[in-house]
Amino acid sequence: MQIEVYDRLEQLDDLRSDWDALLAEFPHATTFSTLEWLIPWWRAFAGDSRLRILAARDESRSLVGLAPLALISHRSFGTDLRLLRLMGDGSHDSDNLDLPVRPGWEAEFGQVLINWLESRHSDWDICQLRTLPSDSPMGTQVREGLKNRGWKLSLSARPGCVVDLGETWDSYVKRLSSKERGKIGLRSRRLEKKYADVKIRKCANVSELEYALQALFDLHGKHWNLRGLPGTLQSPARRQFYGELAQLLLARKRLEFWILEIDSRIKAAQFGLRHADTVFSLQEGFDPDYSSDSVGYVLRGQVLKNLIADGIRKYDFLGGTDDSKVRWGAEVRSYVNLEFARPRTLGSFHLSVRDKSAETKEWLRQRLPASVWQTLKRVTGRSAS
Repeated sequence: MQIEVYDRLEQLDDLRSDWDALLAEFPHATTFSTLEWLIPWWRAFAGDSRLRILAARDESRSLVGLAPLALISHRSFGTDLRLLRLMGDGSHDSDNLDLPVRPGWEAEFGQVLINWLESRHSDWDICQLRTLPSDSPMGTQVREGLKNRGWKLSLSARPGCVVDLGETWDSYVKRLSSKERGKIGLRSRRLEKKYADVKIRKCANVSELEYALQALFDLHGKHWNLRGLPGTLQSPARRQFYGELAQLLLARKRLEFWILEIDSRIKAAQFGLRHADTVFSLQEGFDPDYSSDSVGYVLRGQVLKNLIADGIRKYDFLGGTDDSKVRWGAEVRSYVNLEFARPRTLGSFHLSVRDKSAETKEWLRQRLPASVWQTLKRVTGRSAS
């Protein structure tokens, strides 16, 4: 197996067909490993980061593994560190980042990847493979390889929610609580009775994307402004990212961008990503002035009904486990974060100090009275949640 390194975005055009072919063979592939996601993300958020995409090829020059990485500079605990992290990580937009590999090549790719990291040890201090699916084959391989070599490894997890939709709408709603089943029909009927012109539809033409995206940005911002916060979609970089991403996904029929209109004005919007039989719910917004009409809830119910009829079998809410997700029958799953460094290095020392600090915070949080803990958080100026 040979490793080729791509360090410029322009080079990925030569890799695109092989990249797509590998994802077609990788059973854990998601939108977040596609170039339709990663290239717009890089253009919007990369900043001073430097690409280090590793492409592993077999003797016949076929692509068998990918490690889309990026090298960044980061200051933490008063120390300048060089982080090698997954392309797409760092802006809090990406989940399910992974290392695609052809089935049967996991062990060899894992060994070659760690060998490459060892040979380039002078270039990085800490390697971060974050938001990996808990069942990521390469996550398992890398973890075992690091333990065998005695490298410092820090593990953490973050919860997420996924709905198993089943094959029919009736079979899906039967798995919901009786209270939730009643809400779906009642709220839809109530909305249609109250307003003469209610439409729910998917954005299918590039000509309407700008209008629909602006509505999503406005609705999302309006909701957060009520809390005294700007909201994440007010960022120019994020708006650029969504605009480019939407066009690329729409062209490949992988965009699930749904809107609810009342009197021809958008009052709720949900922006999703389609990959195989799964839709990932990336972002949404609704008009707070219509919260009593449950416009976001009504839209979700109709979207799920349409997706099931169209062959979608999983609806992934991505990170978070709040009630607004669980009530739709979502099961809690987790993402795994692997952070590691070679032994007896600056990176290894930093991970040890950070992990010890986190353990101390958790110990204090569990034992201090809530009022004292909140005061301590304010005094230190740190988030200890």
